[in-house]
Amino acid sequence: MNNKNEILMGLDISTTCIGVCILENDGSEYGKVLELTHVSPKIPKNIKGIEALFLKKNIFKNEFLSKWKDFGISKVVIESPLLSSNNVNTVATLLQFNGMVSECVYDVLHVVPDYISSFDARTYAFPELHAVRKFNKKNEVLDEKTIIGNIKKNHAVLFGSYVFDCAKKEIIWNKISEIFPDINWLYDKKNQLKKENFDASDALTALIGFMNKTKFGNLKIKTELISNENNKIQYNMIYWDKMVKKEIIL
Repeated sequence: MNNKNEILMGLDISTTCIGVCILENDGSEYGKVLELTHVSPKIPKNIKGIEALFLKKNIFKNEFLSKWKDFGISKVVIESPLLSSNNVNTVATLLQFNGMVSECVYDVLHVVPDYISSFDARTYAFPELHAVRKFNKKNEVLDEKTIIGNIKKNHAVLFGSYVFDCAKKEIIWNKISEIFPDINWLYDKKNQLKKENFDASDALTALIGFMNKTKFGNLKIKTELISNENNKIQYNMIYWDKMVKKEIIL
């Protein structure tokens, strides 16, 4: 593809599904989505362990990645695996497969991948999702004094306006849907959103987050109180060159 704009690929990797986004950095706020999809490598059920990973890697490489080798992709951003599992075997498998897919990227596209954590991807892609926390871990509304104190301490956190155990992947998917209303999402026979959509939206989020971090630098959020009356707290949230007005209803 002959294009003066940078073309990027984002990957969200798991052993069952790889979310993929191809994005053109056309100078707009979020870029232009050229492809948003997923790859779910299917192998015989009797094949397990490291051999299964080899076969899944080959499927991704031969049936998907090779189709993009002449497209001019100059940057690949991979969401780092979330290593929160207590199962050391699960963690090891994720790391092994992530390494295999990374090698595929280098072999086929001749690009050394960059990596971004899930937290940083969301933080830098959608900083407006930060807010001074309204709820505690029990999903109870915090008292006014605590909230005001957190505003004065510049303590805005990701998903701070939502309940503590909010569905983060769905929130991110909703943001993507608002920004890119023309994306055709996948639904099952019951008209329920397929979980593969979340892998695809995470791949896109990784790209947006990486581009924003590269363009604007580290995210430092400042909060300043505007008013506190009639059970409504209003404050400004300032980051980079932007100011967002926030409010908390008690």
